[in-house]
Amino acid sequence: MALLLKTHFKLAKTSIKENRTRSFLTCLGIAIGVASIILILSLMGSISNLIKSEVSEIGSDLIVVRPSSAKNSLTNIIEELTSANTFQQSSLSLSDVSTISEIENISAVAPIALSTNTIDSEKNNFSSVPILGTTPDFEKIEPLALRYGTFFTDNNKTNGVVLGHTLSLALFNTINSTVGKTITIMGEKFMVVGVLDQIDKSINFDNVDFDNALIMDIGTLDKLIGSTQIQQINIKATNTDSLAAISDNIQTTLKNSKSGDENFTVTYGDDITHPSSSLFVIVSGMLAIVAAISLVVGGIGVMNIMLVSVAERTHEIGIRKAVGASSRNILMQFLFEALILSVLGGIFGLILGYILAFLLSIITPFAPFISWEILAITFLTTLIVGIIFGIYPALKAASKDPIESLKHYR
Repeated sequence: MALLLKTHFKLAKTSIKENRTRSFLTCLGIAIGVASIILILSLMGSISNLIKSEVSEIGSDLIVVRPSSAKNSLTNIIEELTSANTFQQSSLSLSDVSTISEIENISAVAPIALSTNTIDSEKNNFSSVPILGTTPDFEKIEPLALRYGTFFTDNNKTNGVVLGHTLSLALFNTINSTVGKTITIMGEKFMVVGVLDQIDKSINFDNVDFDNALIMDIGTLDKLIGSTQIQQINIKATNTDSLAAISDNIQTTLKNSKSGDENFTVTYGDDITHPSSSLFVIVSGMLAIVAAISLVVGGIGVMNIMLVSVAERTHEIGIRKAVGASSRNILMQFLFEALILSVLGGIFGLILGYILAFLLSIITPFAPFISWEILAITFLTTLIVGIIFGIYPALKAASKDPIESLKHYR
C-alpha cells in the first residue's frame, strides 16, 4: 500500500511539473477561497481575544445581564438591528437595576444605556455623539483610567460628565484644561468633571467606543431624553468562588420581578467574551458564504484541470490497464492528484490568509489569531474540496476501456 501511494505521488508530481502554469492557476483558485476563510476566522478569533483580555483585566468577579430576543431568523435580527426603535426594544429597565442592587454578595451595579445627541462646547459642536448613561459604580467595575479630573459621584452626578480622550480634543482642542468647562446637550448645561485616558479599543464587551463617548448619570440621561432603555447591566460580585450561585440568584430574582418573563440573559466568565453584536455575527456569516463560494469556484477549477488531464492521458490509462492496473488503481491515481492540487492550494491559501491578517493588524487593533482549530479546518476543507471535485474525473478515468484508450494519442 505504501509503495502504491508513493507511485501515485510520483505520477502526480510529474503531471504537476509538466503543467506548471496550469497547476499554479488551479492551486490559486483554492488558495483564494482558503485565504478568505483564514482571514475571517483570524478576525473573529482576534476580536474574541480582545474582549477576553478586557474581561481578564476587569477580573473574574464580573457578571453581565443583557436583554434577549425571541427573534432568531436572519430577517428578524436585521430588522431589529436596523430599526430606529432598537433601543426601545430592550427588556431591561432602571427598576431591574434597583432589584439587582438589593441582591446579596453584590458590591457594584452599573447599567449601560446608550444614546446619541448633539454636544455644543464654547469652541465646537458635534452631532451623533455617543452618550453613555450609567451610575458612579461604573468606575468600580470598568478599568477606565482617568487622565484628568475624577469620575462623577453621587454629589455631582446631576450635572457632571466625563469625556473620552478623542471627544475632549474634538470639543475643546485640548485635554489638559478641559475639566471645569461647560458643554450643552439639548439646552441643558453640564460641567466636565473628568477626561479619560486614551484607550484605543473601539471593540469591547460593552460595545462602546469610550474614546469618543460622553459618560453621564443614567438618571440625568433619562430625564434628558425622556425614556432610557438599558442595553446591559454590569455587576461586580463580592465572592468569585460562588459566581455561579450569585448568577443563578440574579436570574431567579429578575424573573420573579418580571412576573415570570425570562427576556434576558445572565452571563459570566468566558461567556462574556462572545461578541454580543448580532450584526457582527451576520456580517461574518455573509463573508464566510462569499469565501465558501470562492472555494467552490476553486474546486470547479480542480475538476476542470483533472478532466483535461484525464483526456490528455487517455493513452497512459490504456497502457496502465493493459499491464494489470485495476480500475481502482486508476481512480486512486487521479483522485490522489486532485488531493495534492487541493492541499497545495490550501497551504498557499493558509500563508496568504495570514499575510493578509498581518497587514490588517498594522492598521487595526486585530492581531493575527492562530489556533490548531483553524489549521484543522483548513486541512479538512482542502481534503473535502479535493475529494468532492476530484471524484468525478477519477471515476471517468477509471471507467475508460483499455482497448479504446490504447487507440488514443495526444
